[in-house]
Amino acid sequence: MNNDTVRLLRECDAGIKMGIAAIDDVLNYVHDGIMRQILIESMEAHEDYADKIKEMLDNCNDEGKDPNPVAKSMSWIKTNVKLVINESDETIADLITDGCNMGVKSLNKYLNQYQNADDESKDIAADIIKLEEGLGFDMRKYL
Repeated sequence: MNNDTVRLLRECDAGIKMGIAAIDDVLNYVHDGIMRQILIESMEAHEDYADKIKEMLDNCNDEGKDPNPVAKSMSWIKTNVKLVINESDETIADLITDGCNMGVKSLNKYLNQYQNADDESKDIAADIIKLEEGLGFDMRKYL
């Protein structure tokens, strides 16, 4: 694999881990059963991509990339502060939508930055973008 492929997969790895953590952080606070199911299914899809990315990175002897610890901490703090102030499905939808938008923006940036990545890794990044866009869309009815 070329350097762009590995770099793109690392960014996908960090982003997908961030998404899993974000969903996990809010899941216990969800009141609506349908919303809970949407989030569980999305987390399972995120985990499937995490496994695929890990396998691809393992094949290049790369350990992957964890989310930036500062960004992860700030996300956790924001989530918990907002939920203490207003523990509602609307707050959760707002948090998840913001996270999805950040993920879409970041992955599109990395797709543009690592143009020499192989097609399989570009396809994974594009699929994750679609996953994030879909989850963001599903959360709109709760805003």
